[in-house]
Amino acid sequence: MNRRVRLWLVATGGVGLAALLVAACFDLPAFGGARHPYGARAVRASLARHTANVISSVNFDQRAYDTLGEMSILFAAVLGCVVLLRQARDEHRAKPESAEVDRLVRGYSLTVLPVAVVTGLYVIAHGQLSPGGGFQGGVVAATALHLLYLGADYRALERVRPVGRYEVGDALSASAYVVTGLAGVLAGTAFLANTLLPYGTFNTLSSGGTVPLLNAAIGMEVACAVVVLLARFLDQAVEIEEESGK
Repeated sequence: MNRRVRLWLVATGGVGLAALLVAACFDLPAFGGARHPYGARAVRASLARHTANVISSVNFDQRAYDTLGEMSILFAAVLGCVVLLRQARDEHRAKPESAEVDRLVRGYSLTVLPVAVVTGLYVIAHGQLSPGGGFQGGVVAATALHLLYLGADYRALERVRPVGRYEVGDALSASAYVVTGLAGVLAGTAFLANTLLPYGTFNTLSSGGTVPLLNAAIGMEVACAVVVLLARFLDQAVEIEEESGK
């Protein structure tokens, strides 16, 4: 295929895409309108399945298959990071040195750390009830652990962050999401359909059917993924050096 044909194909595809976008813009709801057809349907479906947080109902029930794709992107990113940032043959690990930490920074970090971790876990656990959920809570819990790096030193962080276990946790959490979907298929319904468990009492932790399970799986996957990502980058900055010492 020569250059002229490639340019013709790109131009044709671009024109077709532009036409579709223009057609879609003309069919958008009026600006500032109070009614949205999808919003109304999402709320009805959420309430019908006893999920107080409509966003979590959308993420882990109405479009749970899309969320599987988003989780897979994060999982692939972590896998790529682990492969690219692994220790090369011409590198070695240098023992990290302790550094002086200001008393105020140390005191604040060590005081806030347990609060931040519990907050992250709370956001994950209550994802089907209140704003937040697995994605947000996972990031909060994972980054909270790194307050130990600010308040103490890198070796203290390493003791509470065995990277290998978090890598296993990442894989298990991603698998748990898929297994929950397959359990629905084995039960005679569709993949990731919210028909496997009873919907429970509205506005309680056990409500929402499979929404809490999928939300928890995402929360643990995101938390483990963020820990592994930060660990690999910190390894490069703190421990891994080239043989020349650079």
